[in-house]
Amino acid sequence: MVTCRRAEGFCYSPPEMHGMAGGGRFATTQWSLVLAAGLRRSAADEDALARLCALYWYPVFAFVRRRGHSTEDAEDLTQGFFARIIEKGDLASADQSRGRFRSFLLSACQHFLANQGERRLARKRGGGQPALSIDVADAESRYARALGHEDTPEVLYERQWCLTLLAGVLEEVGDEYRSTGRERLFDRLKPFLTAEDDGGTYAEAARDLTMEEGAVKVAVHRLRKRYRQALCATVASTVASPDDVADEIQCCLRALAPRPR
Repeated sequence: MVTCRRAEGFCYSPPEMHGMAGGGRFATTQWSLVLAAGLRRSAADEDALARLCALYWYPVFAFVRRRGHSTEDAEDLTQGFFARIIEKGDLASADQSRGRFRSFLLSACQHFLANQGERRLARKRGGGQPALSIDVADAESRYARALGHEDTPEVLYERQWCLTLLAGVLEEVGDEYRSTGRERLFDRLKPFLTAEDDGGTYAEAARDLTMEEGAVKVAVHRLRKRYRQALCATVASTVASPDDVADEIQCCLRALAPRPR
């Protein structure tokens, strides 16, 4: 029997380690991509680096913002950080055997702020090309919604990293359903994956989908199984060993546990 644990809108189940599926759009976080981005030997490497930055800029922005910087300064520092790792090839030093890319990126950002960013911010403002596109208004809105009174910069970073990862997993699975003409099925059954209150009962879903209730139960089971597989595959692409996947998922659960506001 599957036991679901809910946090910030997502329902997690104990990961199935067999038959992990990969190859989805969000699998660009894999360490092979990280190393290729750092080496930048081809146009494909350049594209990989751009995608990597696009995936993970917001957790970095939230971390910098929580350090006490204004919205404008947080944008500049986030841009400066990614410009630094692009220009200096810092990603080439990322070592998969050392552990988790999540931790590597946070450590790199902390080092940047201590040794580069905060001292040079005033001189860098307005110079050079942005490393990536940042929707500042959306970022600030997300930051305001996400912030808890007891959140340290590190806690906020971890939480936003996990939410970014999980949102990508959900989108990957949704894309699979849409590509096979099952968009309506996914949209109706998605609440059974999340903690949303509008999922209703199996009987209500069956009525909406013009299906038998038993068929809906089977469809939900399959959706949950695919979600678990995609989650495990995505997490596996960010850690050093498959043995670390279960622990990383537990870290994610802890990061998303309810906290005081």
